Amino acid sequence: MTGPVLVSVFDQEQDILQATAAARQAGIEIVDVFTPYAVHGMDRAMGLGSSRLPWVCFLLGLFGAVAAAWFQYWASAVDWPINVGGKPWQSWPAFIPVIFELTVLFGGVGTVLVFIAWAGLRPGRSSPMAGFRVTDDRFALVVRPLAAGPDRSSVETLLGRFHPLSIEERDLALDVKGARG
Repeated sequence: MTGPVLVSVFDQEQDILQATAAARQAGIEIVDVFTPYAVHGMDRAMGLGSSRLPWVCFLLGLFGAVAAAWFQYWASAVDWPINVGGKPWQSWPAFIPVIFELTVLFGGVGTVLVFIAWAGLRPGRSSPMAGFRVTDDRFALVVRPLAAGPDRSSVETLLGRFHPLSIEERDLALDVKGARG
């Protein structure tokens, strides 16, 4: 996503929450919000829908459970049936710990890998917000004033009510797809 954007930098969490909600209500396109930590309620303030990652985690965990159950049954009852200690070949209670562990492994590791790929995180990727200290202690709201809608001065007036440290126009090439992608 390229083009001119306004970057508003805030010092307080409640200021960026209120500014984001006000910008959304005014019909200003919110490109992204950068915070040093997860801000509770930011997804509602931005108008984001629910994430699909819980479904990804569920499906990967289900795949891990089915794969573990199938492999243990195949290994102990089909491919190499050996009677050890008199237990039956398809001893499902003995399979439960491995099924549980592979469910957690596939669900957890798979979800992290899907998130990294989905968000476009990769080694060597530089942040477009490096100069605003958003990874230290600042909060940044990136908006795009529409040509047919509010102009820059009205956006600055709207955001100025929430005590921004700075508002500057940048021409950023943002590679943003995260939760809205």
